[in-house]
Amino acid sequence: MSKPASLILSAAALLLGSAAHAAPKSCDELKAEIAAKLDEKGVKGYEIAAVENDKVGEAKVIGSCDGGTRKLTYVRK
Repeated sequence: MSKPASLILSAAALLLGSAAHAAPKSCDELKAEIAAKLDEKGVKGYEIAAVENDKVGEAKVIGSCDGGTRKLTYVRK
């Protein structure tokens, strides 16, 4: 393999590897981001909660946080 081609492959591998290891978001951070988007769209009367994976119940799951250990749920009030 030529030197430029191997350099390109190495760079691509580094970029893909760093994207895969992105830090997971905390529940508070993700909840705030989602709430801001809903508020911006004028959505009213909702509740977003961070719950353990096995405690979701009937609520709609809108995200995963804390490294996949918890789910964010959305319920209309």
